[in-house]
Amino acid sequence: MGAMTANDPGMRRRVAGVLVLCLLASACQRTAEGPARGGPDRNKPVPVAIEVVRERPWRDELRALGTVAAHESVTVTAKVSETVEQVHFESGQAVARGAPLVTLSGRQQQAALASAQATAEEAERQYQRQSQLAGQQLIARSALDAQRATRDAARAQVAQVRANLSDRVIRAPFAGVLGIRQVSPGALVTPGTAVATLDDLHRVYVDFPVPETELAGVAPGQAVAGTTGAWPGRSFDGTVDVVSSRLDTASRAAMVRADFPNPDRALRPGMLVEVRLTRGERPALVVPEIAVQQVGTETFVWRVGADGKVAKADVVVGGRIPGQVMVRSGLKAGERIVTDGVGKLREGDRVEAAAPAAASGAAPAPAPAPPAAGGAAH
Repeated sequence: MGAMTANDPGMRRRVAGVLVLCLLASACQRTAEGPARGGPDRNKPVPVAIEVVRERPWRDELRALGTVAAHESVTVTAKVSETVEQVHFESGQAVARGAPLVTLSGRQQQAALASAQATAEEAERQYQRQSQLAGQQLIARSALDAQRATRDAARAQVAQVRANLSDRVIRAPFAGVLGIRQVSPGALVTPGTAVATLDDLHRVYVDFPVPETELAGVAPGQAVAGTTGAWPGRSFDGTVDVVSSRLDTASRAAMVRADFPNPDRALRPGMLVEVRLTRGERPALVVPEIAVQQVGTETFVWRVGADGKVAKADVVVGGRIPGQVMVRSGLKAGERIVTDGVGKLREGDRVEAAAPAAASGAAPAPAPAPPAAGGAAH
């Protein structure tokens, strides 16, 4: 027989077969050695901390950002077109209700008032004379009635001119603090010209939004506390005054107004206030904060089934306090969840309750050393 060469087809087939057998044997060996070399064994239960979900008393705070508004607020304006004759206030001054702020020139109205008063007085004298003549039946009753109408019209004219003249004095509609003065003597004002702002600051309102899902825990009379960056370390106490009857269609939130005493005028309109509203105690499903996982837009806990396997349970969180979370939906009382060791779980893994030391990550306590030979133990 002749010698076999590398180009022999039979030789090539035998070599290829041997290589395939070697590769298959290597793959089988790696598969068998995987768990022994530290690879995960999903058939073995994972030690975790497990807790039963229960209802507990729950009390938390609702936090929101609000804006200060004055108890009463207005921009004082002129009603007529006239020249400013006198300004009776300074910027930032506190004024009483009805205090004169600005006097406008009213010479034309004063002259018209004098004329109307003279006409009214003459009409009154004529009426008195004709009343005497009518009593003596020297004039017709209709003539007396006509003179009475003339007298009443003259009186009405006097009242009208006095009203026009009173518009030349701009007064404070309520007690408060004036803002920056906007006019000076000699300036021409027209209807709508701003004179100054006026704010009643002895009490202020703070308006803040509350989400639709939280409205059930908000009611008039509840205590609220507020802090602001203008006064670090100081807390302002108030109460809920009213909850809006309508919700904003874009944010699905209702505006809540809280009433705050402000005797020293520390709170100013337009300030940003962080409001904390403490809600009453109520029963709720409460779980440890570490048990709740947040991955993207997904919020879930690992629920332990009767067969010991875990599955994701999507939950809706209603509130948080340090270390605890209130769950609105997604869980029921009596269900079991994983509270520690959640980072190593996958859907369908089998779990078992770990010993307290293993669950908390604490190292086991070392065994006591035996006494020295020949000595007594102390």
